[in-house]
Amino acid sequence: MQTEQAVPELAVVVPVKNEQDNILSLIAEIHAALDGVVDFEVVYVDDGSDDRTPQKLAEAKQKFPRVRSLRHRESCGQSQAVASGVKAARARFIATLDGDGQNDPADIPALLERLRAAADPDLFIVAGFRHKRRDSAVKRYTSRFANALRRALLNDDTPDTGCGLKVFSRAGFLDLPRFNHMHRYLPALYLRNGGAVVSVPVNHRSRERGVSKYGTIDRALVGISDLLGVMWLIRRSSVPEIDSGDA
Repeated sequence: MQTEQAVPELAVVVPVKNEQDNILSLIAEIHAALDGVVDFEVVYVDDGSDDRTPQKLAEAKQKFPRVRSLRHRESCGQSQAVASGVKAARARFIATLDGDGQNDPADIPALLERLRAAADPDLFIVAGFRHKRRDSAVKRYTSRFANALRRALLNDDTPDTGCGLKVFSRAGFLDLPRFNHMHRYLPALYLRNGGAVVSVPVNHRSRERGVSKYGTIDRALVGISDLLGVMWLIRRSSVPEIDSGDA
């Protein structure tokens, strides 16, 4: 059992906006997947919701003591919500999940085990790969095209960076450059820092409640400028080789 003073090994960070109908069910699934497997906390970041998401989180914290939450007064985007959650987390390792219930928390233990086995977990990210996506045909096709273009230009060896399920270390994430939509480029940013990435097939489920906050056209338009920005970051980066010394 987790004690009040204990520092958990894993923090599950869940960014949400207007997901009132998915809060309690997803938190229950997270607990079912991780109880008895790893000492964990759940950190929800409410990115300026204007529905009953705050009330549902308050209800969840009464029922599940491991749950913590924070709220952006105004919506700042998913990447900033993830960053706020990682900074607030106490655990060494982080698992991120989308708040719509399409990611399966039951996949987290296997991804965490891959991270634990890494020679240097701070330079390693385990990315979920939705090999059987439960989205509309338009979303699947546009995502397939975007992933192929990104892999060709960034050479990040990742088939599905759009999957919200990823596991990494808190220290490794905080060492990355931060910008809007960065959550879609985490593998490339880890490689830029001299790290490594592995993709693991994970379950993907249809959205049962609520509506998607993303459209295909607006995502494609911002994706072009983001991709060019990440290419610039990679070109301007250098990873030093450090000899052992007195430091």
